[in-house]
Amino acid sequence: MNLSPASHPPQVTTLTVATANVLNLANPGRTFYANQDTYSHNEFERKIEWLGGRIAALNADVLAVQEVWDEAAIKAAVSRSGLRYSTVAVPGAENNEKNDGESNNSHSGESNNSHSGAQNTPRVGIITRLEVEQLQSFSEFPPSLRIQIPGLGEHGKFERPPLLAKLRMKHGQIIHVLTAHMKSKRPKFLQNVQGEPMEDREDPKTTALATLRSLMMRGAEAAAMRHIVADVLMRTHEPLIVMGDFNDGPHSVTTQIIAATGEVVYDRGARDAALWNAYEVQGEMALKRDVAYSHVHQGFPEVLDQILVSEEFLPSSKFSIGDVRRVDYFNDHLQEGKDRSRSDHGFVRAVIR
Repeated sequence: MNLSPASHPPQVTTLTVATANVLNLANPGRTFYANQDTYSHNEFERKIEWLGGRIAALNADVLAVQEVWDEAAIKAAVSRSGLRYSTVAVPGAENNEKNDGESNNSHSGESNNSHSGAQNTPRVGIITRLEVEQLQSFSEFPPSLRIQIPGLGEHGKFERPPLLAKLRMKHGQIIHVLTAHMKSKRPKFLQNVQGEPMEDREDPKTTALATLRSLMMRGAEAAAMRHIVADVLMRTHEPLIVMGDFNDGPHSVTTQIIAATGEVVYDRGARDAALWNAYEVQGEMALKRDVAYSHVHQGFPEVLDQILVSEEFLPSSKFSIGDVRRVDYFNDHLQEGKDRSRSDHGFVRAVIR
């Protein structure tokens, strides 16, 4: 019997995305922070072996990574995973070798040193099986968002430039993925050019001012991220996934500046440019547990590493093309004690149908 086209079930494609802060991934012998020892060859081997195992366990189609000093180091970890990826790119952390798929990518606003890896701060990157149509790295804030920080002067740059990737799935669907690593909440004390302290870190009033500096910097970064998100969603009307280390919780002010989910309560039209936490919108049959954390600070679990999705992945949206089936937190290693061969962050993975 011949079935009419309407009798055939719709084609279903599964997309797996994940985010991983890999904790200062650098080549052996290279200095990343002046107050930290470089990795020996044995330490480096342990680190990429461990990370390769985690990459294999995540088995993501798109993996966003943070805290990479050397692109060659993350490539080594991917090689240890045994998985095949067409693109491994960390703009600003390239070494002597070039990524095979890099020639067609554009990196905006960057002055990369392609021979020495990242300088002064680690970078974010993307690992994917999907076709990469464009990569764009953002270093500068829009002029309107430059602010004056007490004791530091004008602040108008990301500490760790976010990376926007335009990806194409096998059936032709375009997906935008934005990788972020936001400024930490650690107090921003003044230092001289040698890195020596210029303020009394034991003075509670000075600590309050240093904490305010950090908050202002992170808030400005969040607003600049919001500009990137709004430009993608309002210009292209194509789905967007934002992943990374937000250094703050899902309902914090800075995260909500980026996501603007709360605006939807007052204006349904705001859905066009809003983002939703994948964990909170995952399917009803998902195993939601009380172990959804990605970092432990002074004994308290926190959700710093997040995956946000646009309304195209909400079943209730008239623009829906899919839904979040499940979100998993890979965080068992956080209970295994401190060891810099492992990450101090849990990894987060979302399965999207």
